[in-house]
Amino acid sequence: MSTEFANTNLEVLLSAEEITARIKELGAEISCDYVGKEPILIGVLKGAFVFMSDLARAIDLKVWVEFMAVSSYGKAQKSSGEVRIIKDLDVAVEGKDLIVVEDIVDTGLTLSYLLTNLQSRGANSVKLATLLDKPEPRINKELKIDYCGFQVPNKFVVGFGLDAAERYRNLPFIAVVKNPEIA
Repeated sequence: MSTEFANTNLEVLLSAEEITARIKELGAEISCDYVGKEPILIGVLKGAFVFMSDLARAIDLKVWVEFMAVSSYGKAQKSSGEVRIIKDLDVAVEGKDLIVVEDIVDTGLTLSYLLTNLQSRGANSVKLATLLDKPEPRINKELKIDYCGFQVPNKFVVGFGLDAAERYRNLPFIAVVKNPEIA
């Protein structure tokens, strides 16, 4: 599938090649930061699965892979502010180095809750890696992103794991949805 995707409602923002190159850089950075350690990558489902898969392969260390599912949206498109853990980790994280892997950070509310929750479980360290950072709608201005792929404008984006009503996750690029009502 090329960046010449035949949907006139989508405009390519980041090409597959740009994303691949940046993930390799992030993997190298994490490899340097965690020399001698075995970090646990914690993917936030569903959106992070594509990014996490590529990121794990770009890290030149032994890494563990876990997943969590959290919700603050329910079926709405706007966060309710109440975070629920839908799928928790299958392992204890006490004394472990954790890297939470997310597809996109916007308001930061869900991630703030998740990072605090994981730290309270006795983790040695908890860091955040995201493919996309959308800072404009950020409510939690103190949220620290340790490994960031790209900063994007405050527009509705899909592809590379991000969806519109469960569609477009499989696109190998990131696209802006021109008209979200017909996504």
